Amino acid sequence: MRIIRFEDETGQVRLGEETGDGQASILTGDLMGDLEPTGETVKVSKLLAPLIPTNILCIGLNYREHAKESGAEVPEYPVLFMKPTSALTNPGDPIRLPACQHDSETDFECELAVVIGRSTRNIPETSALDAVLGYTCAHDVSARHWQMNAGAGQWIRGKGFDTFLPLGPALVTADEIPDPQSLSLKTILNGRTMQDHTTGDMIFSVAQLISYLSQDTTLLPGTVILTGTPQGVGFARKPPVWLQPGDEVIIEVEKIGRLINPVVAAE
Repeated sequence: MRIIRFEDETGQVRLGEETGDGQASILTGDLMGDLEPTGETVKVSKLLAPLIPTNILCIGLNYREHAKESGAEVPEYPVLFMKPTSALTNPGDPIRLPACQHDSETDFECELAVVIGRSTRNIPETSALDAVLGYTCAHDVSARHWQMNAGAGQWIRGKGFDTFLPLGPALVTADEIPDPQSLSLKTILNGRTMQDHTTGDMIFSVAQLISYLSQDTTLLPGTVILTGTPQGVGFARKPPVWLQPGDEVIIEVEKIGRLINPVVAAE
């Protein structure tokens, strides 16, 4: 099922199953529980992020080729950081460059996002995918000045500014993606493909990540896990490529769709 969260023509926030014609079949119930169709179809006025996460856990350096282009060793354990929920951005809404970064070093990262559907703790790798509600596209926007240089490197600050987590366009339920390690993913910047790889290059698989993150730690329903980005990011290019006002960024993940956001200047 392709579940979308959206505003209808009255401004009411609804959940629905995407029909592909600018409309949705209304679903009633709890996203983390049981959803039932009502038989009602309405027009989608504004597409929203498919959920409001309870937590946002992120993995760095999880693709072999990306670790190589970054000049980093393949990590022994997953590299973990977090984004605040205030970074969440809807499909189509602008990514705003931060005023407190006095250069243009804001970068793009396409990622597969995993949504946890039930309370999960100490789950073995063999059953970890049973905890997955579904998958969506994520854009891990990154202010490299703060992430890599300022204050000895601050990943949460560099990746946590407002608008730095576009998410969507739909939540595709886990039954539609039985193997999350066989998906292609891309970043397209102003019509130019910048990243183009597959989740098969992950160092730690989705199941391994869920099992690792759940060790002595409860993953709440609605937890979103960003699983890392492949090679092709802007900072590793020669010369570097940074996001600029007026840009359009498309994050595309196979079987999920396209997440499209414009870029605007700092306020």
